[in-house]
Amino acid sequence: MEYVPHDRTNANRAPESAGGGSVGAGGRLRRAPVQRRSAERLTRILDTCAALLDEAGYEQLTTRAVASRAGVPIGSVYRFFDNKRALVDALAQRNLDRYAERVTDRFAALESGDWRGAVDVVLDEYLTMKRTVPGFGSVDFGADLGPAAGVRGAAARNANQQVAGRLTVLLAGHLGRGPDASLHRTVLVAVEAADALLQLAFRTDGAGDPGIVAETRTLLRAYLAGALD
Repeated sequence: MEYVPHDRTNANRAPESAGGGSVGAGGRLRRAPVQRRSAERLTRILDTCAALLDEAGYEQLTTRAVASRAGVPIGSVYRFFDNKRALVDALAQRNLDRYAERVTDRFAALESGDWRGAVDVVLDEYLTMKRTVPGFGSVDFGADLGPAAGVRGAAARNANQQVAGRLTVLLAGHLGRGPDASLHRTVLVAVEAADALLQLAFRTDGAGDPGIVAETRTLLRAYLAGALD
C-alpha cells in the first residue's frame, strides 16, 4: 500500500506565490495572493507576526498590532486571515514549507541512499530553524499556543503528521524507494519521538541542551537502523 501525500503532484515543494513567499493549504489562507504586490504584503504580514510572537508571545499577539507593525491597513490582514489563529497557522505552514525546501536542498549533496546523513540533515535543519528563524520557537510547524488552545494537543499531532508526510516523500526519493505505508509509519514514529525529546532539550536549555540533542540523534539512528539498513 502506497502512502499518498496531500499534494502528490508537488509534494517536495510548496506552491510559490508571485512574490516568492508561500503558504500551503494547511495555512488556512482566506484568499491567495495573485499580484506580486499582494504576495509581498502577505510575506510582510507573516514576517511581522513572527517577530511579534518572539517579543510578546501568542496571548499578547493581535491582528491590529501585526497590521500596525507591518505598515498595512487592518483590512489587509483580514483579507488573508479570519483571525490571529489563522495567521499563526499560516506562519506554521510557511515554516514547514521552508523546512522541506532546506532539507531537499541538503539531500542533494548527500550520497544517494545515505540515510544516516539524511537523518543528520533533518535534525540539524530543525535545530537551525529553531535557533534562528523568527517565531519558530513559538510555533514551529503548528504547536498549540496558550491556555485557550490547550497543551500540545490536536494541532501538534496534526503538525507531526504533516512533517512525517513530507519527510516520508523526501526520504523515499533519497533512498530510491516508494513512499509506502511502512516507511510513513517508521518516519512518523521517529518524528513523534524526536518532537518529545527536542521539547525537553529546549525546556532544559534555551538553545537546546546539547546532551539531549546528542541522545536524540543516537536514538533516531538506532531506531531507523532496523528499518532502513
